[in-house]
Amino acid sequence: MTGPTGSTGPTDPTPERDARSLEGEATADRPVGVGPWEGEWPQGEHWDPDLLRDGDRRNVGDEFRYWRLEAIVAELDTRRHPFHVAIENWQHDLNIGTVVRTANAFNAAGVHIIGRRRWNRRGAMVTDRYLHVHHHPTVEEFTAWAQAEGVAVIGVDIFPDSVPLETYELPERCVLVFGQEGPGLSEEVHAATQATLSIAQFGSTRSINAGVAAGIAMHAWVRQHVFGQRTQG
Repeated sequence: MTGPTGSTGPTDPTPERDARSLEGEATADRPVGVGPWEGEWPQGEHWDPDLLRDGDRRNVGDEFRYWRLEAIVAELDTRRHPFHVAIENWQHDLNIGTVVRTANAFNAAGVHIIGRRRWNRRGAMVTDRYLHVHHHPTVEEFTAWAQAEGVAVIGVDIFPDSVPLETYELPERCVLVFGQEGPGLSEEVHAATQATLSIAQFGSTRSINAGVAAGIAMHAWVRQHVFGQRTQG
């Protein structure tokens, strides 16, 4: 798949050493990971000598302990799921970092930032470095990318024409689009969607936090396409 103009990903210029510091900072009060490798060092290009020597305190799964970042990304690329995630970024929403971190957890094919290039990375806890993150300055450029790639645009928000996520058969190749906290999806994105989905709620609040909604929607895709749990309309 050809990425859009202005895409960023594992080649982000931020030094890996700085990324490790940021990742460890989020868990400084409760150390995670493992210490220096004990015994003879393992052989292979995917091992990181600095981590073997100093220990690996990153928030990564056990299978990736002591691996170089580039090696982890390469391995994840062999098993990416064919759904993407997109977030509108017109007001520097703090939830974007949470959405990105969740996209990493479910190994999305890519994350797309629509609007402003700069976004608050704090909540992502450096997980954006393990993903392919793309930027689209306008909705038109985003929808043009989706059309060229044959990816269905699926919005998640509350509109009069929204249908329940719980009973909707999500396309295997799709991009789940989320708006900002408060205003939600823009009308421009809403008009470009194949469908807009709402999440069932049973309390007094009208809407769910954008980061939480994204996690629910991604997990719905996983249930359907990884575990084969079909919906019932």
